[in-house]
Amino acid sequence: MAISGEPEENLFLWGHSACALEAKNQNGVLVFGGFGGIGRHGRRNHSWLVDPFSGTVKAINVESSPSPRLGHTSSLVGDCVFVIGGRSDPEKILNDVWVLNTSKKEWKFLECSGDVFPPRHRHAAAVVGSKIYVFGGLNNDTITSSLHVLDTDNLQWKELFVSGEHPCARHSHSMVACGSQLYIFGGYNGEQTLGDLYVYNIQTCKWKKEKAAGRSPHARFSHSMFVYRNYLGVIGGCPVRQHCQELAILDLKQSVWRHAKLESTSEDLFVRSTANIVGDDLVMIGGGASCYAFGTKFSKPVKINLLPLMSIDNNIKPVVRERDAHRYEMVNSEKSGRFQDPQAEDAQSLTEALDLNFESDFPGENGIGHQVESYWILQLERKYAKVGKDILKKFGWLDLGRKVYSRKGGLHICFPVNGKFSVTCSKALDILKECGATKLADEVLEVRRAAKSPLKVMNEAVGSLIKDKGLPEELLEELPARWEQLGDIVVLPATSFKNPLWDSMREELWPVIAKSVNAHRLARQGRVASNGTRDSTLEILLGDNGWVDHRENGILYSFDATKCMFSWGNLSEKLRVASLNCRDEIVVDLFAGIGYFVLPFLVRANAKLVYACEWNPHAVEALRRNLQANSVSDRCIILEGDNRTVAPKGVADRVCLGLIPTSAGSWVTAVRALRSEGGMLHVHGNVKDSEESLWTKHVSESVGEIAKSEGHCWEVSIEHLERVKWYAPHIRHLVADVRCRQSQRWPN
Repeated sequence: MAISGEPEENLFLWGHSACALEAKNQNGVLVFGGFGGIGRHGRRNHSWLVDPFSGTVKAINVESSPSPRLGHTSSLVGDCVFVIGGRSDPEKILNDVWVLNTSKKEWKFLECSGDVFPPRHRHAAAVVGSKIYVFGGLNNDTITSSLHVLDTDNLQWKELFVSGEHPCARHSHSMVACGSQLYIFGGYNGEQTLGDLYVYNIQTCKWKKEKAAGRSPHARFSHSMFVYRNYLGVIGGCPVRQHCQELAILDLKQSVWRHAKLESTSEDLFVRSTANIVGDDLVMIGGGASCYAFGTKFSKPVKINLLPLMSIDNNIKPVVRERDAHRYEMVNSEKSGRFQDPQAEDAQSLTEALDLNFESDFPGENGIGHQVESYWILQLERKYAKVGKDILKKFGWLDLGRKVYSRKGGLHICFPVNGKFSVTCSKALDILKECGATKLADEVLEVRRAAKSPLKVMNEAVGSLIKDKGLPEELLEELPARWEQLGDIVVLPATSFKNPLWDSMREELWPVIAKSVNAHRLARQGRVASNGTRDSTLEILLGDNGWVDHRENGILYSFDATKCMFSWGNLSEKLRVASLNCRDEIVVDLFAGIGYFVLPFLVRANAKLVYACEWNPHAVEALRRNLQANSVSDRCIILEGDNRTVAPKGVADRVCLGLIPTSAGSWVTAVRALRSEGGMLHVHGNVKDSEESLWTKHVSESVGEIAKSEGHCWEVSIEHLERVKWYAPHIRHLVADVRCRQSQRWPN
């Protein structure tokens, strides 16, 4: 697809979700979330509308949206798109439900009731009427086989207890609905990749393992599935192999599998991509993978016309050509009378040939057999690269001391071969010959070198400097083995380069260190000041100033790192705060800082108003800048000074007490800030792991006593305990959500 409007890179995603909208004024594919996007790749929460006919991509601008995530599902019911679950970070698995009203362009968090719906990602969902069926998924190490249904009319979850031959627990599978039946294919069960097909009848509540004629699709996960007229299609997935570039088609009337080969000049990688039907087109968006050796790969949007499927029974060979130069052919097999991948037999014979060793000649560039000497390469078209590499590795012919490289703009891949690549050739070499392999002299001769670690680079560069200065080599033992990054500043440990001997070469030293760690600015960590304002004591070693910009969860934090502290470990709690629905609430943050929780409350949780108390003037300066930069300054009142003096009273629906190791000194202030009918307190603290229950009891009882002394008749309870991070060995940073409700009688 030729993309216009917003940059195409916005659609370089995987693990996202997509729905084909059917409204008259909103035609196209709605894409939400996923991993990737423009700039530094990360989890996203953007919404895009893709018109597959014009190729136009538009951003859907809404007031608020779900937190960034991947591995979730999107389901269209009427004009509403329901987003369920997903993963917001490696340890944060979600079970929330959000709905996007496509006509009003408004996101809303839904409070659902009924049966418990456990957190999950990599699950699958399908819609029948006004109900969304969700099967399987992954929650950390737990793989589920439960089938839940969400009734979008009353927002109630129900776990279905089913009968019949039901599928095992799995994730990364696919599920679609056709009439009153749900179809599930493939996935991964924790031990093996699956290639089974199950059908669930929503009227009889029974599962059945489907057995169809023809060659079944190979086992796979992270693939896509769709329904087009009377056909069910499977495309892409892992493991990536030849048959992933074909369309497996199940004729639902005849219950027979057919296969349409996809030939493309680009490098489509339909892994964790989305498949949607718009008219007679299959629209594939995103997909890709991350490889240590070759980096991150994303697929471009592709449109496949499905009308040729209607001609299957007429025994023709249609070819559909798209503007984007992709070419898709469906080849009819005269022998079997069904569609078949013409290279499927070659793939099978390759598997067999790997265990054979018949001798024959192998042609060089001029067609004459040669003994491979010192430096030769085997050149293959990119589409045969995987097959060729497998053969070379199997027989030990791949020269691991030299680099694989490409030619002719990436159309050909060159594999270095070693002296074991014999003039006598097995049937495997015959297969390479059939793939068009050509033996050439290696003109590049680039020997593979192990990448040096930054620490090794630093050691060598500083070692040379020490030698020039006539200083002892023992100084190298003091080089830091680890460091942190804050914006574009690399921060060295507080103990780094404290030996007085370093003083004689500081002007030359800092540029050398910065270059070795690939940084423009360099700093040394200091301890957080023990004064009440908890100032940072970061020392800038190289660079003009300490102001940095840090973007997190779509929120911009700017601050002077030499004057303000910033905690990386609180990310999960900031994401949790961002996921709250505070639309009509007034929040008081007693320890606002630069806006650690103020900004998530305003930008993501959409709080009506936040009172931000802070007594560090440097933090207040940064907070003002951040409120302006995130366009929420009109909904925040900054109260500069000691919160015990400046905090408002009787106004808050919830109060944030984000101070560790303890916020106990402001518990009275927090209770006074709540409205007379009560509210929620988010109480932070550092606690021994063996004393969590004692601490929560202490918090609950203390808040209850304070409330009683302030004349409130409240029932106080711990609604939730969040374990944010390990602060030190056996010491956890905890957050207790303390609910205060009006009671008819005074507590004992």
